[in-house]
Amino acid sequence: MKTEVHIQNLKCTGCEQTIMNALRKIEGVDDVSVHVENASVTFKYLSEDLLNEIHAVLSKLGYPVVGDKNPWTKQAKSYVSCAIGKMGAS
Repeated sequence: MKTEVHIQNLKCTGCEQTIMNALRKIEGVDDVSVHVENASVTFKYLSEDLLNEIHAVLSKLGYPVVGDKNPWTKQAKSYVSCAIGKMGAS
């Protein structure tokens, strides 16, 4: 199945790199794309359980799905994830 999810706290290519690296490591997830301009991620996945895992990974990185809680701790995590993504892209 292919889906698009809209996420919070997505700011730049550093965020994009972090998200792509994390989701590509999950077995059963393919064709990952991150779209900074509309704060979304598209990907193919095999099962509903896997989709829940992806949402959890995004949230843990600081990019909760739109509609989920977005406390300052998640926002702070997104800045750290962003910085890691920028360093990894260098």
